[in-house]
Amino acid sequence: MDLNGLSADQAPPISSPARLFLTAPIFGVIAGILIFLSDAGALKSRFSLESIAITHTITIGFLGFVMLGALTQMLPVLAGVSVKRVGIIAKISYIFLLFGTLFMIFGLLQNISNIILISSLFLSGGFLVMIVPMLVSLKSVASATASTRAITTSLIFAFMVIFIGAYLLSGYGIHKLSSMHLLFANIHSVWAVFGFAGVLIIGVSFHVLPMFYVAPKFKPFYMRRVVGFISAGLLLWLILNMFLDLYSIVAKIWIAALFLAFSVAVFLKLNARRRPISDITIWYWKSATLFMAFGSFSWIIDDYFNGEYAVIVSVLIGGGFLLSIMIGMLYKIVPFLVWFHLNAKGYMSIPTMNEMIDKKLTRIQFVLFVLSLAGFVFSFFISFLLPIFAALFIVSMLILEYNIVSPILIYIKILKTKPDFDMSLFLMSTEGKD
Repeated sequence: MDLNGLSADQAPPISSPARLFLTAPIFGVIAGILIFLSDAGALKSRFSLESIAITHTITIGFLGFVMLGALTQMLPVLAGVSVKRVGIIAKISYIFLLFGTLFMIFGLLQNISNIILISSLFLSGGFLVMIVPMLVSLKSVASATASTRAITTSLIFAFMVIFIGAYLLSGYGIHKLSSMHLLFANIHSVWAVFGFAGVLIIGVSFHVLPMFYVAPKFKPFYMRRVVGFISAGLLLWLILNMFLDLYSIVAKIWIAALFLAFSVAVFLKLNARRRPISDITIWYWKSATLFMAFGSFSWIIDDYFNGEYAVIVSVLIGGGFLLSIMIGMLYKIVPFLVWFHLNAKGYMSIPTMNEMIDKKLTRIQFVLFVLSLAGFVFSFFISFLLPIFAALFIVSMLILEYNIVSPILIYIKILKTKPDFDMSLFLMSTEGKD
């Protein structure tokens, strides 16, 4: 693992990202339970209240929590960006997002106006409390890298997605959907998936793949241009949808081709890594590239079916691509955080990152997860299979939660012992030189 460029002095407390990471699989379990209990027919429509509730349980409760947790740690450590009072900000954001997501699920499923409106305020506040300080901090970066530019772009898309989402959710709260509701819903979903999550994954991968996997670096031209090309494609898609809807397929092909190219590049770089050791996170990255290939193709041809298979597209891209990468990152980032923070406190006799999580359980979790996603696609055509694959998804999320808790318990246990090296002496000497 290449740790070049890491900075420990600006790293936030481990609790800031850890609480977000620990909560994410719980929302995965909740989503699985909702799928298990839902009517399969209702879930075939992306605009049914059941589909909206389940989709956002995954996108906000799982993906949103993991992405914000990763940003909380990666901005200071990898980019040298210091977010002021990050501990307090992270706590406030976490509380707002936790209750906002729970209120949204309950409000939509029970169709209770006040609860839906409250959830809209909580979710908007929870995201903005984190995203705005991050954007302000990124402005102070002296020399922007490809990763910081990509992260900034993704956060700008997130900023717009938040307000569109609040508008859409408020419409359900007052039981009045505008004539522009469908257009805004499409913008919200496409920009959230490709503009926020997709661009963020690309930016983070510039650092993560060489650092964690000792994989070849991306070419400078690609790192400089790909985010701009994606942003241009998303803006073109917006314009065509608003004024020339018949030609929006052109922008779709453009966006899908760029993410397909990214997936191919990731697959090839992982195969070319200098230490080709089998790792469950490699399985997740590679499966994500395959899901994106099928998802991109499905997203394009779905136009010819008037969005009839939009749920399948969501499963392939949202579940297969985004969720796979997020789970793979959790398996790397959480053990790394434990090792990193214990090492910074002077502990040397600690388990390696590979020893913190049971490898057999990670393989079982991966198989159950992939089977459940494939099953959700088949269940679109054979409805009675849905509860079976929902159960598999629930079990996979429970195992994931256990695997994430294990390194944190190691951290707590070791923290109760005496450090091997007194870091306070080092800090005092450093302060004296300043």
